[in-house]
Amino acid sequence: MKNFSIIAFILLLMACNSNDGNDKKASVQGPLVQKVNSEIFNQSFAQLMTDYYHLKDNFIIELDTNINVYARKLIKDADSLPVNQLNADTAIISTARSFAESISAELNGMLKEKNLEAKRKSFQMTSTELFDLIRAVKYDKEVIYLEHCPMAFNNDGADWLSNSSDIRNPYIPKKMLTCGEVKDSIDFRKK
Repeated sequence: MKNFSIIAFILLLMACNSNDGNDKKASVQGPLVQKVNSEIFNQSFAQLMTDYYHLKDNFIIELDTNINVYARKLIKDADSLPVNQLNADTAIISTARSFAESISAELNGMLKEKNLEAKRKSFQMTSTELFDLIRAVKYDKEVIYLEHCPMAFNNDGADWLSNSSDIRNPYIPKKMLTCGEVKDSIDFRKK
């Protein structure tokens, strides 16, 4: 019985250590790859940013008609953003497409809002989605500042994007135009 136990133990060890060639190597995914964005993509993205800045400026002057005009322009920009022109992995392209669709959906919701405060909440969501889109595609044609007002929406706080570090608050412009701070910045430009 003792010999049988020793033989069984040896066979068990051999079975555990055997390699019959059927082992599958673990698939390790490499880092997501992105090269310099195409000129077509950059031009389209620059237009999206320009229209975003106009939208922000119209929240500052509280011109509802122009807020709607630039929201529609931004929807068009997001819907027509040529994400397939990104020189990037399919995962980055898919992520960019998803953010662009979210921006468009949020702005469509904004157009249905009747009061300025509700539109500002949609603008805040749009700003967050756009910030994530910029980071995903690594837009490299300008420095973009993420600015924050801690007092917006009854001290819940809100963010917006700017092409300047100067604070011009789109959430409380009449009472606190310069209330806020630069929270972050994005600069993917080649130095």
